[in-house]
Amino acid sequence: MKIFRALGITLLSLTLGMAALPSHAEDKIPAPDFTLKSLDGKNIKLSEQRGDVVMINFWASWCGPCLQEMPALEQIHQRYKDLGFTLLGVNVEQDLKEAKAYLNKVNVTFPILFDVTNQVSNEYEISAMPTTYLVDRDGNLRKLYMGYQPDTSEEIYQQEIKALLKE
Repeated sequence: MKIFRALGITLLSLTLGMAALPSHAEDKIPAPDFTLKSLDGKNIKLSEQRGDVVMINFWASWCGPCLQEMPALEQIHQRYKDLGFTLLGVNVEQDLKEAKAYLNKVNVTFPILFDVTNQVSNEYEISAMPTTYLVDRDGNLRKLYMGYQPDTSEEIYQQEIKALLKE
């Protein structure tokens, strides 16, 4: 499935960094399911997170804004993890050496997954770093964020997470 085509969204319309995805039941787009190996060696499947609001953050160690965003994501994870929220960090690099070296320096407790074949990032049509999706409790794509703006992104993420947790 081509997400951008299904949403009728072009990259040009995403230059502001955020796009609302369909909210009417008949227009909802299921998040493409995937299974990826995590940093601790476990396989994590997106569909097994159903019932939680899920944030999927695609990142790379060569991406400065991704590295800047990581501590803020950890704070969001800590704040909402016990309220029905799951954060999945998906690294898109084929060589994991730099990503693992970065993760050794930064304390993140949310699952870090590795998309070494880029199959998942291709399915989600990742064209900017970082790219973040919010998935509702029913497994539907609800928000798309491209890029990172310190403070602004965190505020927007938290507003949207709170709204989805209330649904």
